[in-house]
Amino acid sequence: MRVTARGLALGLAGLLAAGALFAWSGLLNVSASSGHWAITSWFLHAVMRQSVETHAGGIEAPDLDDPAMVLRGAGHFATGCAYCHGAPGKPPSPAVRNMTPAPPRLGGTLREWEPAELFWIVRHGIKFTGMPAWPAPERADEVWSVVAFLRALPGMAPETYRRLAHGPASAEGRADAGAALTSCARCHGFDGSGRGAGAFPVLSGQNEAYLLASLRAFASGSRASGIMETAVNALDDEALSDLARHYARQPRPERPAAPPPAAALAAEGERIFNEGLPRQRVPACASCHGRRGDAPRYPSYPRLAGQPRHYLETQLELFAAGSRGGTSFSHVMTMVAGRLEPAQIEAVAAWLASLPPQ
Repeated sequence: MRVTARGLALGLAGLLAAGALFAWSGLLNVSASSGHWAITSWFLHAVMRQSVETHAGGIEAPDLDDPAMVLRGAGHFATGCAYCHGAPGKPPSPAVRNMTPAPPRLGGTLREWEPAELFWIVRHGIKFTGMPAWPAPERADEVWSVVAFLRALPGMAPETYRRLAHGPASAEGRADAGAALTSCARCHGFDGSGRGAGAFPVLSGQNEAYLLASLRAFASGSRASGIMETAVNALDDEALSDLARHYARQPRPERPAAPPPAAALAAEGERIFNEGLPRQRVPACASCHGRRGDAPRYPSYPRLAGQPRHYLETQLELFAAGSRGGTSFSHVMTMVAGRLEPAQIEAVAAWLASLPPQ
């Protein structure tokens, strides 16, 4: 029997009409309790797998064995991921087990995915699953930190997870610490010195006005950070003020400075910081932050001396890209950092990181 174009068109129109009528009738059971047909689950998973593989093509992963990256990822996982996916020694919430589809337990199944594929999933989320996109997609550095932790997760012992995600001081708790401070201490410590080798910025002794303005910017989303926005967006202004006051009152950590960078790199960073780059219309950083990066001109400017090199480089790169945001003075840094070359950013960050916190 010969099928004409007209007959084919009529057949397709009939199928569409029948599908629309079935959907309109309400007979399709959309309840999560009914689950998916086996063929539906297979189809959706196959489509998702192929889509992730296609879109992750060309993404290059950094060094995911960096302990600082794993530590940063662990802190966020405990806040933003463990509720649905569970963690070593910690089952997921009973509520999410009745989702359709239910979030998978993240263990050996993680080995099925390449780092670039995990990066794409964490950054963009997955439709029809409840897996959200990263709150600040421009923060690829944060997404890679989560991926670094996920790569270390299979086979992780519960005590190792607790140490990475909560830290010894926060896990033990403090009688005088509220929930907000205890949550912050998982990454920053109760004293604000930060955990790990340069994994987190130093908050202790920072200007209170700067800390409060930064917390408000994180909470509103005007300063991009999927990690910090998740941590503080539910806090009211009184709680943010209490946190800023607490960390500003902590003494600066008494610890040796980071290993000095190569002499030429340090000299270049110090020169740029204290003299600027007139040909590139870059003013001296010292005019706002002090000659050693620890005597800011105004309380709303941060102290920079002794901050981790990775943190300083990342912030300058975000400013240069126009995606940093922050306090009401952030536009000044966007203009300045945008005129720096990558090697100049590296030099300034290396020199500041080598200075002992004053």
